[in-house]
Amino acid sequence: MRLIVFLLVAANLAFFAWAQGYLGERENPDAVRLTQQLEADKLRVLSRDEAPQKSSQAAAAAVKLAVEKCLAWSGLTVASADQIEVLLEGRFASLRRARHVVPETSSWWIFVPPQSSKADAEKKAAELKRLGAPEFFIVQEPGPHRFAISLGIFSSEQAAEERLESLRSKGVKSAKVAKRTLISPEQVSLEATGPESMLEEARQSVQQQLPDIGTAACGKG
Repeated sequence: MRLIVFLLVAANLAFFAWAQGYLGERENPDAVRLTQQLEADKLRVLSRDEAPQKSSQAAAAAVKLAVEKCLAWSGLTVASADQIEVLLEGRFASLRRARHVVPETSSWWIFVPPQSSKADAEKKAAELKRLGAPEFFIVQEPGPHRFAISLGIFSSEQAAEERLESLRSKGVKSAKVAKRTLISPEQVSLEATGPESMLEEARQSVQQQLPDIGTAACGKG
């Protein structure tokens, strides 16, 4: 019995000495875990905002890859332009559109003023032929210029004035130059800007609906 009591007392003393560190320092479990980490000094804590930032950068890169171009439909009537705009609005609403009115074209006309009758116009035409005028015709259409004699239409005023000087050198004294505006239905051009692939789809869709209408680069008409 004494032996058992002695052993119990000895065991308690030994445990107390170990708990107090008299028998050597205990190994810290946190220190053990630190020694098992690989390159612990290179560890970095990620912020919550970092992942969304990378996502936004990827989205920006994707936008850059979508190359934008501009496509135009020119020489359109107002009705045709309206039809194309309805199609683009319905199927390609993200394309940016712009409509422009095509200005009326002007030219310069060399002519002999209207004669009082067809007979007088024919007499004047015979005189022009005798003087060596290169080309002319009598205006027959009803209107303010009926029985006038046209001696040519030119795209620039300078070209018209040069021809008039040539006619005067031949003895044609009654001819004059006047600006002539072409009266025609209003024409418009329609431009669309956006991703190249979407523009191509839009072009094909318009061509299927309006096969007689062609396209051109923006700013070309």
